[in-house]
Amino acid sequence: MAVYARCVPKLIESPLPSLVIRGHKLLPIIQGGMGVGISAHRLAGAVAKEGAVGTIASVDLRRLHPDLMQRTRKTFDHQALAETNVEALDREVRAARNIAGADGFIAVNVMRALSNYADMVVQACRSGADAIIMGAGLPMDLPELTADYPNVALIPILSEERGVRAVLKKWARRNRAPDAIVVEHPKYAGGHLGATRMEEVNDPKFDFKRVLLEIRNVIQQLGMSVEKIPLIPAGGVNCFKKLQELINLGAGGAQIGTPFAVTEECDAHPNFKKVLAEAKPEDIVTFMSTAGLPARAVLTPWLKRYLAKEKQLRDKATPECGNCPSKLECLTHCGFKDGNPAAGQFCIETQLAAAQRGNINCGLFFRGSEPLPFGSEIRRVRELLEYLLADKRATPAAG
Repeated sequence: MAVYARCVPKLIESPLPSLVIRGHKLLPIIQGGMGVGISAHRLAGAVAKEGAVGTIASVDLRRLHPDLMQRTRKTFDHQALAETNVEALDREVRAARNIAGADGFIAVNVMRALSNYADMVVQACRSGADAIIMGAGLPMDLPELTADYPNVALIPILSEERGVRAVLKKWARRNRAPDAIVVEHPKYAGGHLGATRMEEVNDPKFDFKRVLLEIRNVIQQLGMSVEKIPLIPAGGVNCFKKLQELINLGAGGAQIGTPFAVTEECDAHPNFKKVLAEAKPEDIVTFMSTAGLPARAVLTPWLKRYLAKEKQLRDKATPECGNCPSKLECLTHCGFKDGNPAAGQFCIETQLAAAQRGNINCGLFFRGSEPLPFGSEIRRVRELLEYLLADKRATPAAG
């Protein structure tokens, strides 16, 4: 059966060139995936409806569905929880499609570090996602997992040339090239960062100008087309000027997370938006997560307490599930569950769930490093896109 490329209607006028992913002409912005119910169907659908890439984060979406939470309220059964989250993902993708329309471009972000990442990838494809975006590990087997869905775009999130080379060489054996590559800068991004050690976060080797050139060279060396694999920088893009500068360097667009987390349509609790929007530069810190990766978040009361006793907790870390309250395999490798003193010693699911509920005192609130486009104001998705794509800053309505 013939497959025809879709041209998503671009409702926002911009002087910037379109982002083309697997035949889809889009506005040059990918909305970043933010897990545990932050970027779900409302946000992704609204972004896709405007002609950009709307992204649903697949992590623990059951928390947005009271019936699914009730079903799993008293269970620590890993399989039951995993199946419930898969069901929630299906609901969210279909709901986002209802908002975005048939031509809206819906992506699903899946963390490679999750123990059930493969099930999430397959379900996203079954539910009608247009793309799989995968980070938090090298997505070596993504072409195999999506083999039955050849029209789904595959987009890895990587940070430097070495990882890109490894992924592209592996994918080439399956006669598959990425449809785009998100290039994350650990110095600016929020959540889990694409660096393996704290001292790497500010390393100049991740600078976009350098990395974009290195990755283009790798693509050419492996006989792939630079024109067909747009590179999408992620981290620190909060205005039209920065986006334009990256495109002038050869980028196909940018992935942007935190500015979308404080929009009206974002699925997050109002308190979540408040914490991110009102954070001052000194409130944003980098620390080691339970995944064994540096992470960036707002210094809430819980995180302040944790960091004050971090060394003491690491000294007491013991293997074989440590002090994990649930003994669940939410992450394939969890420093807390596995007793790895080099990683964070807390249950990340518990703290992210508290943030999703709006618990300011106990939650872990991931955030990027840079100022927000509208300061502490909560604006609509369309206003944010107009500002990022055309430098148009609307005045908020009175009252």
